[in-house]
Amino acid sequence: MIINPSIKTLTQGKMNRYMLAIATAKCARLITAEFIAQKTDAENRISTKEIEGPVFNYIDSEIRDNKAVEVAVRRIADNKYNIYDENHNLIR
Repeated sequence: MIINPSIKTLTQGKMNRYMLAIATAKCARLITAEFIAQKTDAENRISTKEIEGPVFNYIDSEIRDNKAVEVAVRRIADNKYNIYDENHNLIR
């Protein structure tokens, strides 16, 4: 599977592939947690009859329809997440 943008574009010469992989994994965990929170909220609201219909109608389509790593890469490329080095300096 090829995910765009490329690694070269994402790293911008400011970090290595390992740093990008770690940052992507951490972002993907956040996205998975976001999915679980939205799913749980929808299930609770359906059980109390506050809303009706399928649970997945109430989950953000970006995280519902795509893999967490794909969403993480897109969000990193769009600068929605900040990446810091080991000295807490902003990289991206």
